[in-house]
Amino acid sequence: MTAQRSEEQGQVGTITYINGPVVKGTGMSEANVMELVFVSDERLAGEIISLDGDSATIQVYEDTTGLKPGMPIYRSGQPLSVELGPGLLGKVFDGIARPLDAIREKQGTFIGRGVQVDTIDRTKEWKFTPTVKEGEEVVPGTILGTVPETPLLEHRIVVPAGITGRVKKIAPAGEYTVADEIAVIETDDGDRPLTMLQRWPVRRVHPLKERYTPNVPLITGQRVIDILFPLAKGGTAAIPGGFGAGKTVLQHQLASWSDADLIIYIGCGERGNEMTDVLEEFPKLKDPRSGRPLMERTILIANTSNMPVTARESSIYTGVTIAEYFRDMGYHVALMADSTSRWAEAVREIAGRLEEMPVEEGFPAYLPSRLAEFYERAGYGLVGPDRYGSITIIGAVSPPGGDFTEPVTQNTKRFIRTFWALDKRLAFARHFPAISWIDTYSEYIDEMADWWQREKNVDWRSLRQDALSILARENELQKIVQIIGPDALPSEQRLVLQVAALIKEGFLQQNAMDKIDRYSTPEKELKMLELLIHYEKRARELIQQGLPVYRIQQMKVNLKLLTMKHEVPDDKLEELDKIKEEMDAEFDQLGQGLSRTVETRG
Repeated sequence: MTAQRSEEQGQVGTITYINGPVVKGTGMSEANVMELVFVSDERLAGEIISLDGDSATIQVYEDTTGLKPGMPIYRSGQPLSVELGPGLLGKVFDGIARPLDAIREKQGTFIGRGVQVDTIDRTKEWKFTPTVKEGEEVVPGTILGTVPETPLLEHRIVVPAGITGRVKKIAPAGEYTVADEIAVIETDDGDRPLTMLQRWPVRRVHPLKERYTPNVPLITGQRVIDILFPLAKGGTAAIPGGFGAGKTVLQHQLASWSDADLIIYIGCGERGNEMTDVLEEFPKLKDPRSGRPLMERTILIANTSNMPVTARESSIYTGVTIAEYFRDMGYHVALMADSTSRWAEAVREIAGRLEEMPVEEGFPAYLPSRLAEFYERAGYGLVGPDRYGSITIIGAVSPPGGDFTEPVTQNTKRFIRTFWALDKRLAFARHFPAISWIDTYSEYIDEMADWWQREKNVDWRSLRQDALSILARENELQKIVQIIGPDALPSEQRLVLQVAALIKEGFLQQNAMDKIDRYSTPEKELKMLELLIHYEKRARELIQQGLPVYRIQQMKVNLKLLTMKHEVPDDKLEELDKIKEEMDAEFDQLGQGLSRTVETRG
């Protein structure tokens, strides 16, 4: 977070009131709402949230213990902003965008109050290669040059919003710091010098030039998501679930394996041990496409539950602003927020301190609009001349006791199009991802069907519907089974239970620790489900001809259908064809035996 101040700026206000993270001060008549300020001589970062004459109300993003009335308030003269440029990738920041490694070097292990460090190193030099020439006309979104920030991601220096004109000067290829001038743009308002460093206000939306309907799936390698409940690039999704249901694990999987160009992971108010796992595990992970360290295309924002509660709000806005910055380069960004419930608690905390009228469960009446502002910053579309980018937002929700009727979950459902409901019973049964196929939905089906048909030449919609139909019938039958037991059911209904078990255990369940099963290519996902649906159709035909269901349950191919997920690698899918051949041969044998039995009886 930009926390720089001019040395000429002196005290402009005085603290008159302190209530936790809410501070009021006088002498602020020249200040602006949403302006970054520094409270007390310790320079605690804060933001003005309202003005009344010369009195300002400030939410402070650091611990306010020890503040007293009469202490000074300093203005920054600029809105709450984040520094952007080469040097973001692979870093870990706190809730107000301070790099934790720089804080450790300056202060030690624990984050002290008022510490001011640059988000981006001003001294490091980067290899800049220009992509425009002097005299060229440029518009917002034009790429001026590139910097190979990491082996996985090229940093593109883009003309900022509001600048249109002719390139008067462009730096030759060479090494420069982010503060060095790399271009001068001649505009109608005069010459505009540009560096590789930009500052963007975090609460101001940076819109797409043209917004399109998201219609390309975010491939995650998680079968229950890719095939049954897909999410589009540029779309929005929520992962609600009670404690222990696997929200964080699922987000780790999505961050590790999704085919987004860049991952931004926001640990928003999560427990310190969970964030520690992220910080320890992510540097060890390998990018599935290149084999390089995953951190080379990842940015982490760590804001744990024992950090100041108000910083949770800034961490959300910081993360989505960084996402917009990389999206405008033409990248597909996946943003994980874990969890939005903790952020909503911060909003409730501030509202309570301000004595605002609460509504359901103490949340303020403007909670829905805050959630909408966040999720609406997702999208897919045109970001520059012939260049497209997207931001996909995936927010975890932590409803108390797993109650999906509470306000944060219900209001989140209004603004997202994919709802991955986690079932605690599945998690306790060690079925991961613990996504309930009954309560989950995706509204991207119509858009996705064309992509699957065009790219994979498969009727994905029908295949998906067949699987969901079997699972829905099995769910209804389970209510009867609990009363009379499965043996009392007719053969066709017992077959539904049999096939549903194969789909659940052999397809939907994935082992994140297994080198083969933790990720599946779309081709493998399709072939696996096609095998299971083919199995169901062949078995149903024989059942209708009078074959006892126990003969189906005793088939040798059943074991192979259960184990193919972790025994057939992505690059040996011909083994799935062999399983189909064995399956058909076994069904043919059962059918021949059934025909002989019928003839004998006749």
